[in-house]
Amino acid sequence: MSVTTRLVTMDDVPAIAELYRVNLEFLTPFEPIRPEGWFTEEGQAEVVRVALRRHALGEVVPHVIELDGRVVGRINLNDIVRGPFLNSHLGYWVSQDVNGRGVASAAVALMKQVAFGEEGLHRIQAGAMPHNLASRRVLERNGFVRIGMAPKYLRIAGVWRDHVLYQLLADDEG
Repeated sequence: MSVTTRLVTMDDVPAIAELYRVNLEFLTPFEPIRPEGWFTEEGQAEVVRVALRRHALGEVVPHVIELDGRVVGRINLNDIVRGPFLNSHLGYWVSQDVNGRGVASAAVALMKQVAFGEEGLHRIQAGAMPHNLASRRVLERNGFVRIGMAPKYLRIAGVWRDHVLYQLLADDEG
């Protein structure tokens, strides 16, 4: 099993849209309510275009996750803040057919290298709903430390949801 991540491209749009189509029921409990057409190829083309524009500005690092060369999910460093903060928010998801096989854990490990190496960040933060034990384990396996609970942190599936907050510092990675 070979897990890699790389910068998303416009050529990835059909695969991403198809992943969303087949994983919609699996992902819905963890996603915000999306506008009409968001999960289509056209919708994902716009998502990727915006992400690549923001990447050019240094605001986000949008990657796909590949397993043995096949796109199986997304992982992003979002909301990058430079200057004295040098921080970003980590977000990721993998297809249900590879869930629980260590793919997300491997992708997060790779993205830590991007964050602290290529991007020169000091801190990555991430959140997971309290009942999302799988995502919390991914973060903890990668050295993320729980720093608190944020009540009604994100609007997921139309409801404001609490999130357990985690961070990882570059210093912690040596």
